[in-house]
Amino acid sequence: MVEIQGVNYYSTHAEQYHQTTFSVDPTSFLTPLAARVTPHAEVLDIGCGSGRDLNWLKQKGFRVIGLERSPGLARRAREMVGCRILEEDFELFDFSSISVDVIVIVGGLVHVPQPKVPDLLHRFLAALRPNGLLLLTTKEGTGSSSDSTGREFFLWQDAELRAVFDRLGLELLDCFRNLSRLGTQEVWLGYVLRKPERP
Repeated sequence: MVEIQGVNYYSTHAEQYHQTTFSVDPTSFLTPLAARVTPHAEVLDIGCGSGRDLNWLKQKGFRVIGLERSPGLARRAREMVGCRILEEDFELFDFSSISVDVIVIVGGLVHVPQPKVPDLLHRFLAALRPNGLLLLTTKEGTGSSSDSTGREFFLWQDAELRAVFDRLGLELLDCFRNLSRLGTQEVWLGYVLRKPERP
């Protein structure tokens, strides 16, 4: 396994990360997905953190499952949301072992170097039923950047992501750009995609 940049931070600073992010309102980036999803659909949130987005989706009536590598954040998500949380490394987890209608990846790939992302997404899609939807958000930019915690973030341009989606046969349904709710002036790119009925 290749260590993903920044992963250790989420294990050693789980409570700090929870306090910083859980109160952020996810409505602006979850609504474009939720508007297209059948009520009571089953949603898997990959890299769910302490459960902020799971909580929002559960309140909207969706059946939710989280996947989180950090033990502290996984524990917090169980406490905050009261749903099933898979305490797993998404690089190693067998996604063909579950089946869901929707996959949510909000910032879950920001520490993954760009060349690894297509293969990871391909593996994630094994959990998604035909015609299922995928929400992906990640940071806009070129190359990579680091913050004061030492975490490295790998940045994307819109055209680069669209090329990855085309390669995977995903249909683009919606796209949007949002400023970070943490006041950092960073821009996040968001996409709602559909998995084809047949490969």
